[in-house]
Amino acid sequence: MIRAAGVTEVTDADFETEVIGSELPVLVEFTADWCPPCRQMGPVLTALAAEESERFRVVQLDVDSNPLTTNAYRVLSMPTFMLFRDGEPVRSMVGARPKRRLLEELADAL
Repeated sequence: MIRAAGVTEVTDADFETEVIGSELPVLVEFTADWCPPCRQMGPVLTALAAEESERFRVVQLDVDSNPLTTNAYRVLSMPTFMLFRDGEPVRSMVGARPKRRLLEELADAL
């Protein structure tokens, strides 16, 4: 998987610990190597991870390597962004978008 700099990669094995158990809200990008829009989101996620680290964490999950989590949250399209707060998914968005729009869509859920 092409990982964005400063963004943690999570797996089926550590999703519970890294995302569900996180004290901060966590933005999960469900991604895949074969997905061009996912690659476009790399710089956006890198910037978010650096600029918003006080407010929330940013992680990526490779859908091809982690089918249990992908299926559990019924992720069908890439990229899918899911914001988890207190262990629950509170916002879901499908498709690449600019950083400003992503932040606007997350604002009331953070």
